[in-house]
Amino acid sequence: MTDFRGTYTIMVTPFDADGAVDVPALERYVDWQISSGIHGLIPLGSTGEFLSMSDEETERVAKTVIDTAAGRVPVIIGTTAEYTPNAARLARRAEKLGADGVMVLPPFYCTPTDDELYVHYKTVSDAIGIPIMVYNNPAVANVDLKPALLARLSTIANCRYVKESTMDVTRVRDVIRLSEGRMQVFGGIMGFESYVNGAVGWAAVPSNGAPREMAQMYDLVLAGHIAEARAVYLKYLPVIEFVFGQAYVAGTKALLNHMGISTGAPRPPRLPLSAAGMAAARHIVDSLDLQVNATTGA
Repeated sequence: MTDFRGTYTIMVTPFDADGAVDVPALERYVDWQISSGIHGLIPLGSTGEFLSMSDEETERVAKTVIDTAAGRVPVIIGTTAEYTPNAARLARRAEKLGADGVMVLPPFYCTPTDDELYVHYKTVSDAIGIPIMVYNNPAVANVDLKPALLARLSTIANCRYVKESTMDVTRVRDVIRLSEGRMQVFGGIMGFESYVNGAVGWAAVPSNGAPREMAQMYDLVLAGHIAEARAVYLKYLPVIEFVFGQAYVAGTKALLNHMGISTGAPRPPRLPLSAAGMAAARHIVDSLDLQVNATTGA
């Protein structure tokens, strides 16, 4: 079973001019991410607009990323669904396609109890033989998976990781401590801060546009070069801040489009950035000299 470590990009989904999934652009994008040194890929998360796609489209995206990555880096597929049997079905499908793991938000509308959450994740785990990255994002999921509950979920066989998307980095410490190391933590928002508090990875949005630099931050931390890692973090903080909050989809796509990576516009109800937002994206790309390696054809 694969061990997940490092910076994993929470990928955007490229759409063409007609709004359809752009498979060739997605293939080029995967190749560019991997050639830039990213440690892993996570399509069909919130940034991937999974809730705005059909079942057939999400399968196409999952298959394209898995097939294009071809084992070069781990691929964790987002398989969130409100209805527990659907979440289990999507996880089985991802495993059959060759995913290394799945990422699963809790049911996000029904405000489940702790017992219901346990059964939800246990049902998904029983359906597959690959790791689950539990996804805690209370700002969007209407559920806060606090460290004590995550410790309980860590007793489920495949619940080995959590993407912790709150601003409280003490949760990194507490999840590891309370789960007795059974559940490893990926930062969701606070990348550098999560690393220095014991996280083994960062499920990152800013690495969509800066995969090499965000991967370098982890490599420096792993080597014990904390000051150098912090310097990278501060240099690229404009990217991190730009894709934080409501702009995480539209802002990320604006950065990539200015870099010459075709991703199209976000799907409704999301709107593209305003003219001022587009200008801000262009300024960040130019001031940090964010580039695409021409040899990838991205």
